[in-house]
Amino acid sequence: MTKQDLYISALNDFREARRKASIQGILARITGKSTELLSYEEVRQKLRAMESGRKVLREIPLDAIVGSVGRYTDFSRDFLPLYDSTQQRWARVMAQTGGLTGLPPIIVYQIGEAYFVLDGNHRVSVARQLGATSIQAYVTEMRTRVNITPDTAPDDLIIKAEQTEFLEQTQLDLLRPDTDLTVTNPGQYPILLEHIEVHRYFMGMDEKRSIPYSEAVEHWHDVIYSPVVQIIRERGILRHFPERTETDLYLWISRHRAKLEEALGWRIETEAAAADLEIRFSPELAQTIARLTSRAYDFVMPDALESGPPPGAWREEALQRRHERSLLANLLVSVSPTDKDWQALEQAFVVALRESGQLRGLHIVNTKSEADAQETRRLVTEFDERCRSAGILGRMAIESGSIARIICARSHWTDLIVTKVTYPPGDHPIARLGSGLHTMIRRCPRPILAVTDKVSDLTHALLAYNGTPKSNEALYLATYLAAKWDIQLSVLIIEHEEINADEIFEHARKYISKHELRANFIRHRLGKRSEIILTTAQTYGCDFILMGGYKSSPVVEVALGSVVDEVLRQTRIPLLICR
Repeated sequence: MTKQDLYISALNDFREARRKASIQGILARITGKSTELLSYEEVRQKLRAMESGRKVLREIPLDAIVGSVGRYTDFSRDFLPLYDSTQQRWARVMAQTGGLTGLPPIIVYQIGEAYFVLDGNHRVSVARQLGATSIQAYVTEMRTRVNITPDTAPDDLIIKAEQTEFLEQTQLDLLRPDTDLTVTNPGQYPILLEHIEVHRYFMGMDEKRSIPYSEAVEHWHDVIYSPVVQIIRERGILRHFPERTETDLYLWISRHRAKLEEALGWRIETEAAAADLEIRFSPELAQTIARLTSRAYDFVMPDALESGPPPGAWREEALQRRHERSLLANLLVSVSPTDKDWQALEQAFVVALRESGQLRGLHIVNTKSEADAQETRRLVTEFDERCRSAGILGRMAIESGSIARIICARSHWTDLIVTKVTYPPGDHPIARLGSGLHTMIRRCPRPILAVTDKVSDLTHALLAYNGTPKSNEALYLATYLAAKWDIQLSVLIIEHEEINADEIFEHARKYISKHELRANFIRHRLGKRSEIILTTAQTYGCDFILMGGYKSSPVVEVALGSVVDEVLRQTRIPLLICR
């Protein structure tokens, strides 16, 4: 083939390359995906790259060439020619090579995993048009704190520039070299710097000294950032958000936690905020269907007839927090003017002191206008004063609406509900249907400690056990309390035709023995169960009772009542109801 023939063929190749570039440009406008080459100088400045001084000859992948020093506007990201004015030079390069043979090495800069052409842009374009996958190049490496890849888009440079500034200021890539602080959206690194500054400020307040910046950075990483990342990993939250990074989720969880605390008026633990974020925002189909189904069911079903979460759900959540030493660290205390002696709060103090816990007070008013009433402010002030006097951290929130519904909704953020029983469920269907306490026992996902006549020291528990799933939850909690609080435990089994008393007795005995505990087992023959429970508690000097919640369907419980309601109407000592 003559040189003229080669040149004519090369011109045809150029026109084909221009046609591809035009189609690629149309698709880019439709999809919004950039096809621009990166400017070497812009990247170098943003990433503060420094030349290493070494130049080596080696084979480099063509796909990794993402930019140019001076001709980044003449070619697309795939090095297709964008202007007809480059036709003659492009065709000469193609014709002179007669294929790839004879192409001299190009000259490039390397930043991270990406390459930028200093000399040889047309050779790269021709080589790619010929289907080559690599090319010889003189490579000068540039040093930078962050890595870019062949997939880096122009918009990504903003993030990379912010990351460079963040690392230069914090030196975290040197202080904690194994930490990946990559984010996927711009504007996040300045927020991380704010987190560090706030942490440094409070460190100085706590330690009453000026904290060196590097010390604050390390302490923030180890005490604030890393524990959140550990929660993300343990819960596997990234599987729900595969396009995000751990640092993305750290920031998202931090923002979500702040919003929750503002909305609820309580301090919320990071793990609880992470779990809520996972449930609320997971795009997985099963989670989405569950959320929609729950909302629809809640809309059409009366509160008193809703079944609530399944037995054991609370225990499963508790077991996910194995690193916590206390099972009942966060207590929701219902505060009401009718509880004139603050019995619910005083009873909560007993639990909080045993569990090294904190209190989340809740006072519910009928209307929003009542939230700022003088009586409401008085309650908040007295709540705060009583908590301070007891040496227990407490914070009270005010909300308006249905008492039972609000307590059930907020109980998700707590481990135990403590409430004064002023009006126990009545002994006929209409009274039970309208009972807020009946609804709470049915719907709340947490145990309820119901206080009736007096505050107890909680030193001797009577477990009324019948082998039902909710009774097994009471067995689990009673065993925990006996072990953690070092209290006496008596177990009552009432024999009747619906159960196998021997089998139930053996199960309870083995479970308690497995935890290296001792209990006083009491068996009683058939009789009125509520009276047997109350009489046994009095006979053996028990100062609180544990039992499972309603075992029948909501309709049956409303129609016929239950042992739980009967005990609530008659007991003078606290009743801890498990679900």
